[in-house]
Amino acid sequence: MATRTVVITGGGTGIGRAVAARFAAAGDDVVIVGRRREVLRSAADELSAEHGHKVTPIICDLADPDDVEAALSRLPDRIDVLVNNAGSREAAAGAGPHAVLARWRGDFERNVLTAVLLTESVRDRLTPEHGRVITVTSLAALRGGGSYGASKAALHAWNHSLAAQLGPQGVTCNIVAPGTVAGTEFFGARLNDAELTRRAGRTLVGRVGRPGDVAAAVVFLASPDAGFITGEILQCNGGELLGR
Repeated sequence: MATRTVVITGGGTGIGRAVAARFAAAGDDVVIVGRRREVLRSAADELSAEHGHKVTPIICDLADPDDVEAALSRLPDRIDVLVNNAGSREAAAGAGPHAVLARWRGDFERNVLTAVLLTESVRDRLTPEHGRVITVTSLAALRGGGSYGASKAALHAWNHSLAAQLGPQGVTCNIVAPGTVAGTEFFGARLNDAELTRRAGRTLVGRVGRPGDVAAAVVFLASPDAGFITGEILQCNGGELLGR
């Protein structure tokens, strides 16, 4: 396979880093994008040294349209694979309409805008006939999860429209929806041994996921073999929730 140009958001840790590692190991030109300067630069340096192929970091707050616009000159002119992985859960808590607004707005900005603003800004750079857009969401989008689940579900609706718009150019757009994945920052201290055991018991394979499991699903959807798959949601949860 020819060398591809791959842009991965949230590529400094967890799932995003595992995705970046898979593409870098294949010899692709990898760009990781995120807002935490030191985390991103450290990941880029380590991945470059490990795989002998330069990984480029671009610092950008993807929920800020001015920041996205400023980053466009640093992003590749041609993008073969765009992986929208950046996202997190809003920590705002409390009762009352102001707290509810902060929680819902925060989750929308962190999970929806971080994908939509960048994708819409670079859609003309996606390689015709071979381009891939892969967006990482969550099991919460399929079975409920408050404002976080709702924000991830919004990406499912958006992806359907995006796939229809870009399909005539031969660009595919798909979702990977992971279940519980250990080895990320998402759960923090909540994912202790007892919680890991409980969550593993909800799957059909008896374990929770690893970042590499999700990365493998992303790499498949980015491959030439997946060129006739678009507008789909690929669940990656060990059978915790069966497809429908």
